Amino acid sequence: MSKIVKFIDKGRISYKDAWDFQQELHDVTVQTKLANNKVMDSQHQATSNQLIFCEHNPVYTLGRSGSVNHLLLKQDELEKAGVEFYKINRGGDITFHGPGQVVGYPIFDLDYFFHDVHKYVRFLEEIIIRTLKEYDIKGERIDGFTGVWLAGSDYLPQRKICAIGVHLSRWVTMHGFALNVNTNLKYFNDIIPCGIADDNKAVTSMKAEIGKEIDMEDVKKKLKHHFAEVFQFKFKN
Repeated sequence: MSKIVKFIDKGRISYKDAWDFQQELHDVTVQTKLANNKVMDSQHQATSNQLIFCEHNPVYTLGRSGSVNHLLLKQDELEKAGVEFYKINRGGDITFHGPGQVVGYPIFDLDYFFHDVHKYVRFLEEIIIRTLKEYDIKGERIDGFTGVWLAGSDYLPQRKICAIGVHLSRWVTMHGFALNVNTNLKYFNDIIPCGIADDNKAVTSMKAEIGKEIDMEDVKKKLKHHFAEVFQFKFKN
């Protein structure tokens, strides 16, 4: 099967609109696969793969394995702060999405790639690690935790720079990653990020590490390159 992926940049979009868009694409792919199961191979309809990039209005999302107690604000406080909140069907706990963050949602039919959820998550981490390296930021993995981190030191804790949470159905993916580029990190003070209550772990951004604003379009370009390189596909024109 040919590995072709359509790239879609939704720009600044509300979380609900992006979630609905993801779900629509995901459902079409799943329904096509279910229909294919009922007919001969010669009658199969091809499924498609999409990579969505976007930037959200401020929102906290809670994964299916998370605890609502990790949100430290009450409903009226959320409204006052202008932050939305959604319980969703990805893995993981609570995280923040907002301006200055590149959020990526691959809607991939893994029949085109491989049937291995852990490998899929490792590939997403690898893409982020390779992208960060181009900015002289050394991203790494930590045993027992998903996402991409920066190493701690005598005066700095381990810092998470990219959160990852996915959902699969019939080997079709949705949700994905959130890379902190120029993100306002104050929003993380009102949650227990990813449910990790540890003074030796914190959240950071590319801007915080480099000390200056980062060109978001340049980051997206590099992420796209590494997606195609790691998953070995071509983007659809």
